[in-house]
Amino acid sequence: MEDTTVNGSDGEEKKKEQEEYEKVCYVCRRPESVAGPMVSMPGSMNLCHDCMQKAFDSVTQGGFDISKIPNMPYMNLNLSDLGKLNNQDLDIPKKQKIKKRSEKEPKPELRLEDIPAPHIIRQKLDEYVIGQEQAKKVISVAVYNHYKRVYLGNKENKDEEGNVQIEKSNILMIGPTGSGKTYLVKTLAKLLDVPLAIADATSLTEAGYIGDDIESVVSKLLSAADNDVDKAERGIIFIDEIDKIAKKKNTSSRDVSGESVQQELLKLLEGSTVEVPVGSNQKNALTPMTTVRTDNILFICGGAFPDLEDIIKERLKEKASIGFSAELKDQYDKDDNILSHVTNEDLRKFGMIPEFLGRLPIFVTLESLNKELLIRVLKEPKNAILKQYQKLLELDEVRLVFEDDALEWIAEEALQKKTGARALRAIIENFMLDIMYEIPKDPNIGSVVITRAYLDKKGGPFIQMRG
Repeated sequence: MEDTTVNGSDGEEKKKEQEEYEKVCYVCRRPESVAGPMVSMPGSMNLCHDCMQKAFDSVTQGGFDISKIPNMPYMNLNLSDLGKLNNQDLDIPKKQKIKKRSEKEPKPELRLEDIPAPHIIRQKLDEYVIGQEQAKKVISVAVYNHYKRVYLGNKENKDEEGNVQIEKSNILMIGPTGSGKTYLVKTLAKLLDVPLAIADATSLTEAGYIGDDIESVVSKLLSAADNDVDKAERGIIFIDEIDKIAKKKNTSSRDVSGESVQQELLKLLEGSTVEVPVGSNQKNALTPMTTVRTDNILFICGGAFPDLEDIIKERLKEKASIGFSAELKDQYDKDDNILSHVTNEDLRKFGMIPEFLGRLPIFVTLESLNKELLIRVLKEPKNAILKQYQKLLELDEVRLVFEDDALEWIAEEALQKKTGARALRAIIENFMLDIMYEIPKDPNIGSVVITRAYLDKKGGPFIQMRG
């Protein structure tokens, strides 16, 4: 009875999956929407008509040597043995299956009232991201305008507003390491409930060379959307370390990971139709392909851009003059927010090509975090580091408290490491290790207070017993 129930539930799940996902040819890996109707064979194996024809041609021309069919699975098996195999033996992995585009049930259209206003986006970001006030304001407006553009593009009954073509407003984020670029984008995607793909520009190379193709960034977004093309086409792609694909200076070899990558990214940023592999970063004969439009995908590029500050200072100092109201040459040397003065000219000198910058019209600069902001990062956000540790110790029924002096010590130590907010967790992990190890030993411990003396290694934490 148990086996029958299990097999029955598996069968229902299999049937539901077949209704939700497209059939994929086992030989050429093309989905049904591209290759046409499939021929279903025993063992959950589907073949398109083209591959079936090749199979018959191979059989009639070369005797019954089925091994001559390219990519044919289980070459040593007879066709009569296929029915004896389990479904799992021949089934294509779920991550390589593509969700069907429903024609009977129209997809829910994006409504204008569903798009959160900029001030609402900003309020939600404030709950998670400390500081970066100007950056949050710029991003909130940019995202609001982007999804209004998507709404206008999806309207079926075009009115006078529909005749105005609104161009894409992709975003370029510039800020020192640890200032919150990636965290800001992750929080934004979570609040908007859209799929997010984070790609590293350092792994991208020109087509034909070792590394990831440009289309791999769209493939990651499709995977994040559970292979739902419609959902992916409204998502966000964040390309990190974008400064690493700047034009290489004084090189005699081919620049396959610099300027050429910028050139190939142009079509994605502007909006085009690309064929991407499903469930893989590489195109090959055994990977299904599908078509994705990037017109409504919001691209956000981010990078630390080291040495860009020197380029900005050099440009600003050239404008310095002599006189009572003149700008002094050294007034920008101690400016912590020098990146806010960045222009297209500075980025071109850094190595970004003008066509690439033209497709990223919105610049967002993030400030480096000072001591006060680091202390706020420790304790104020909804998922602050201190709150996470307090939650962990609550499970042991122990109260965890950090003194203000201890928080200042952690912030000062993080500033010295010059890696922004990333340094905070590393420092706390180091000092909390012994406490997390020792506390479960004694069930009588009621609370632990982290003091500056403990962090300075001049004493221990203040421990209070129950009762």
